Amino acid sequence: MRWEPWRLPCHHGRMAWFSTGAVDDFLAEAGEFLRAERVRNTVILTVTESLRVSGQAPASEPPARGAPLFGYWRPAPGQRASGHSRVGGAFMITLGFPALLTHMSPQMAADLVGHLAACGRLLQGVNAEEEAAWAFADAWRRHTGDVAEVHRRMRLFRLDKLIAPHPAPRGTSRPATPNDRALLIDWLGAFVIEVGDPPTQDQGAAADERLSYGGITIWEADGVPVSLAGVTRTVDGMVRVGPVYTPPAQRGLGYAAGATVAVSQAALDAGATDVLLYTDLANPTSNALYQRLGYRPVEDRLVLSFGPAGAAS
Repeated sequence: MRWEPWRLPCHHGRMAWFSTGAVDDFLAEAGEFLRAERVRNTVILTVTESLRVSGQAPASEPPARGAPLFGYWRPAPGQRASGHSRVGGAFMITLGFPALLTHMSPQMAADLVGHLAACGRLLQGVNAEEEAAWAFADAWRRHTGDVAEVHRRMRLFRLDKLIAPHPAPRGTSRPATPNDRALLIDWLGAFVIEVGDPPTQDQGAAADERLSYGGITIWEADGVPVSLAGVTRTVDGMVRVGPVYTPPAQRGLGYAAGATVAVSQAALDAGATDVLLYTDLANPTSNALYQRLGYRPVEDRLVLSFGPAGAAS
């Protein structure tokens, strides 16, 4: 079979899902669809931009096991994607993270499982709108026997009007520099453990990537780093704040608010039109904080984890 880098040879029947390991090919097919709702598709747009810039996703070879995989739903003859003539849904899978689905119908999500099963792709979970997440999980159980449990409920926020905290926290912000690399590795690793994300990422590489475009701000009190806030690369006028991390001994003093306001204002000053962030709905402190700073809810998402029946007990 002749290899086409933008289409894995694993579609079958009447399914309309296509997948690729090549970022540029994926964006050529699905970019217009993603940008039509860029705020809701912030993660796929910012991750693919980082992969594109760093060259971490292959340009022409079949993706190896564990390599990033991207895909899109295109209507079959006689069908029509709602609001779009070509693409009606998309997904992204990166190492150690659940499959990330854009807005799509529960049926499209269930059909995607068949496509991924035909590709031989193994998954640890799914991140999607609630109905699509459960439809995907039910289809995954039928294919694999794995059951789903709720890992996290998330809320996407968009900055409306930035509101500085009052009273202002002690200290000031500064851009992180290569001299902060060891501290960044330590704090980024601590953040991953604390929020329950997979500890598979090379935090040294993550720190270097952030430093390469000024994507980390440190809050200092009396010359001592006490908090940090990250921001993604700007894509289509949009940035996403995160992670925001304060060591436990420094919490409750407003440092996270100061760091968040600093990176949010810097993004606005640099021309960003949409400043976004995600919160864990199980953390009422952070949800209340970001709303006090001027962030407003956009949508909720559900993250499910997959595993053998009875494993969690």
